[in-house]
Amino acid sequence: MNKKVLAIYYSQSGQLGEIVDNFTAPMEAAGATVEKVRVRLVNEPNFPWTADTFFSVMPNCQLDVPAELQPFELKEEKYDLVVLGYQAWFLSPSIPFNSLMQTPKLKAVLKDTPVITVTGARNMWLNAFVRVKKLIKSAGANHVGNIALVDKHPNPVSFVTIFHWMLHGKKDRYLNIFPPPGVADADIKNTKVFGETVVPHLLSNNWQGLQNELDSQKAVVLNYNLMVIEGVAGKIFRVWANIISKKKNKLPWIRAFKYYLLIAFFVGAPIVVTIDAILFRFTSPKRIKARKQHFLNLN
Repeated sequence: MNKKVLAIYYSQSGQLGEIVDNFTAPMEAAGATVEKVRVRLVNEPNFPWTADTFFSVMPNCQLDVPAELQPFELKEEKYDLVVLGYQAWFLSPSIPFNSLMQTPKLKAVLKDTPVITVTGARNMWLNAFVRVKKLIKSAGANHVGNIALVDKHPNPVSFVTIFHWMLHGKKDRYLNIFPPPGVADADIKNTKVFGETVVPHLLSNNWQGLQNELDSQKAVVLNYNLMVIEGVAGKIFRVWANIISKKKNKLPWIRAFKYYLLIAFFVGAPIVVTIDAILFRFTSPKRIKARKQHFLNLN
């Protein structure tokens, strides 16, 4: 039987599209029909971004405010598998992805359908993933797998390189010193391995144990320090989002958030990690294990 797969995603830079292409290639090779849909916003922001535009989307990301999508078509009414490519913007599902998940057209095909989530992130995707799981559950889909590709360079390094990429549109070595930004090309190509793991489950329509297999292949790797930072930052971002959203003149507040973020990243984050190490890392192993499992679970 010819299996039908829908891979739907949003990407400005094209990185997530490359990930989806590599991930679904083994499914196509196995005879599945893979329909790829790249959605776009009606008011598509220019890429590269300006700094003000980049930071201005934070409140709507945090508060789940959708934006209008350009019309898109799906060839089928039902699929054997849906691959959802999503991005994390400001520790939240991106505005395009959140908007996509509100569309009746996608909700209709997600209901009672196996879903695999795929993301390409700088390194902080956990808060976004928790909210993505809720969106999938509310759509009545069956979340069977998750793959998270990240920039593996040290956190301060990737912080600099991602802004170089987002604000200048160049995926090259900033100042000829820093590494290229984003997910490494080798990791993107290696996504085919995860696709090969999915194929037997797709052909048999038996998804039991898939995530365990993907985890053994390091499709998802948790960094404890980043988990700690993101846990604190997510709460603070929400406070900023609520404040900014209520202001008539938002620009001064958006710029204030930008400078706050720089200070928090280079000063606050190391302090948070140090305090956690002193108070919890070696005294609460069960708490830490449970917290990690919370992010690994698909439900």
